[in-house]
Amino acid sequence: MIRRREFMALLGGAAAWPLAARAQQPAMPVVGFLNATELDYRVAAFRRGLKEFGYVEDQNVLIEYRWAEGQYDRLPAMAADLVRRRVAVIVTGGGVAPALAGKAATATIPIVFTTGTDPVVDGLVASLNRPGGNVTGIAFLVSTPGLRGKQVEMLREAAPNATVIEALVNMSTGPRAGRETSQLQAAADVSGQKLVVVNASRDDELERAFATLVQNQVGGLVVGTDAFFNNRRHHLVALAARHAIPAIYPYREYAAAGGLMSYGTSVSEAYRLAGTYAGRILKGEKPADLPVQQSTRVELVVNLKTAKALGVTFPLTLLGRADEVIE
Repeated sequence: MIRRREFMALLGGAAAWPLAARAQQPAMPVVGFLNATELDYRVAAFRRGLKEFGYVEDQNVLIEYRWAEGQYDRLPAMAADLVRRRVAVIVTGGGVAPALAGKAATATIPIVFTTGTDPVVDGLVASLNRPGGNVTGIAFLVSTPGLRGKQVEMLREAAPNATVIEALVNMSTGPRAGRETSQLQAAADVSGQKLVVVNASRDDELERAFATLVQNQVGGLVVGTDAFFNNRRHHLVALAARHAIPAIYPYREYAAAGGLMSYGTSVSEAYRLAGTYAGRILKGEKPADLPVQQSTRVELVVNLKTAKALGVTFPLTLLGRADEVIE
């Protein structure tokens, strides 16, 4: 017969078993996701990549999100905060600035970047094949002469009477904006068009940039590759519609938001690849042993509904090259 005191002791011990078991369970790894701008499709693509290596958010991995909302000066503090939280890996995106902020904040925590520029030139890695250190990632070159030339060429096909085109760029990004402008100028020279370059790095400058369309008799618009613009893609599309201006954008998500057309690298594919690298690192691989991958998938997306609203008729040759047609 078990006395009452012995029974209560047994009962108390049994109640403690689940707590002890939980205490022995390893804590879920934490991924820091540092991005210049908040875009759902990037997160979804990143999660798909993680899942390929068995990691599902809130099941066996946690993700700490940090969004700079296009304000690059916020990135160093955000990177430092992720380091203080001792995350297992930091994934960066939205340009080279988040990756540089992460690299400045830690030399030990693995960093996986996504960038549209050359990571060797930017000082992120020693080489593509042997990145060295704690940094590797995915490079998708969005500012190449070939891409820029195609954008101007396709805009000319959609708006053949546009003798003057405007390039919307964010000069605050420094050398990248300069390279982008030079490439667009060269492409405009080849097509025999006049290029008007307009800078915008604040919301009020966006409004003024579109006001110059009428003054310069602009017949077409090329939007640059920048996190500030990406974060305001719905607003940019609305401004283009209000001014009835044919525009070409760098990423599919602009066309999906109602933009006339987009041509550029698939950012979703780059983020998926970044997710696979984060998964491999969580399983024990080192960034120094993972060569920088180059995402080369390029896509043309056209929006027929917007074309109809603008009175634009896409030539069959252009429609035939489209990877996606939004109706």
